[in-house]
Amino acid sequence: MIIFFDGYDVSVFGATIPELLKYRQWDLNAAEVGVIASLGLVGLLIGALLCGFATDLLGRKRMLILCTSWFSACMLVCAAAPTSELFGLFRLLGGIGLGGVIPVCIALAVEFAPPSRRYLFNAIGNAGFAMGTIASALLTIAITPDFGFRPMYAIAALPLVLVPVAAVVLPESVDFLVAQGRIHEAQEVARRCDLPVPSLEAEPPSPGSSQTVGWKNLRALARRPLLVNLLLFGAVGIVGQVFVYGLNTWLPQIMVTAGYGVASSLGFLATMSVGAIIGSVAMSLLADRIGPRHVLVTGFGIGVIALAVLSVGPPTIAVYAAVALAGVGGSGTAAIVNAFVGTWFPPTVRASAVGTYFAVSRVGSVLGPLIVGGIIAAGLPVRWTFYSLMAPTVLGVLLVLVLPGKRADGGLLDSADGSQAQPAAVME
Repeated sequence: MIIFFDGYDVSVFGATIPELLKYRQWDLNAAEVGVIASLGLVGLLIGALLCGFATDLLGRKRMLILCTSWFSACMLVCAAAPTSELFGLFRLLGGIGLGGVIPVCIALAVEFAPPSRRYLFNAIGNAGFAMGTIASALLTIAITPDFGFRPMYAIAALPLVLVPVAAVVLPESVDFLVAQGRIHEAQEVARRCDLPVPSLEAEPPSPGSSQTVGWKNLRALARRPLLVNLLLFGAVGIVGQVFVYGLNTWLPQIMVTAGYGVASSLGFLATMSVGAIIGSVAMSLLADRIGPRHVLVTGFGIGVIALAVLSVGPPTIAVYAAVALAGVGGSGTAAIVNAFVGTWFPPTVRASAVGTYFAVSRVGSVLGPLIVGGIIAAGLPVRWTFYSLMAPTVLGVLLVLVLPGKRADGGLLDSADGSQAQPAAVME
């Protein structure tokens, strides 16, 4: 549910762009809206980096509750913002909380899922993001004609209701509890969640030593082989995020420019999200079976084909099909990369690695809306928006080919027995 609202909050801006452009009190143009979109995504970048590191030091549960409370409160301010400047500022601040949610959720999904189903469980959890996108599109159709864009951002504060629920029922990571010397708590969580029960033989750390070990583990990210592969994963993430956020943010307005009505344009956004859900689950089943790299090449290839079809202005039925495939090649493929990062890095630095990966990849989420917004503001034909997203997607296919074939502990990734999902248990 938290990922659902994360997807809603990220996507609601794109869904309400037509309303923002019509709002006379602010008198925004496409370039200015693109800047506001990128401010929110800059917040995502900062949040992913800071919260990822903090999660490995402070715990998954604590950070997830903190991030959820923060972005919900910021969306309330956006709903009441009297000026576009204040609106943009709190999109930036809210993005910091939003950016911390996904790295924490990926770490939890990987750690609590059965070893041979980590990609699938991650995809099921992350399906909430696409479902949130669908909800933002459908609610925009129902609400904005009569009430404008502000109620859409007030709805984004509903996760505050989930905070007390999470505080009671959400378990803390077993790996984190063991690293903190809280062995009895770790055993209780492991038994309740049917996980391997950690041994009591490990000597509890002395006061403050767990934080020292935590910082030592985090410094390992700055050395080979972790750093090299982290940067490589980040490069794949950048090109993927250019595709996902460039299209998610601007698709409704692109389709309005192409001659479709606002309701139809938001319907395309919902269709793309359905494609993302179905594609991410299907590709995750394959990734659990044959490994992630082959699946990623296929996913990016589907994205290239979808953009190529959209660029020629096909009949409406073909547009719907291509938009659904774009969801597969964009958000569906991104879900596999996210889980790939989570399974490749050892648990002691998992959230930090995923957070750093998201921070690096968020460069693409900032560039995507700026690039497409600039093309729209320049008055270029619609097909050029799709061309601008096609080039980085082709680059994504090439980058996947040089991703690591083994995990950090030396285990094979591309195997049919599910062993590619087994993470390293300790870091030397």
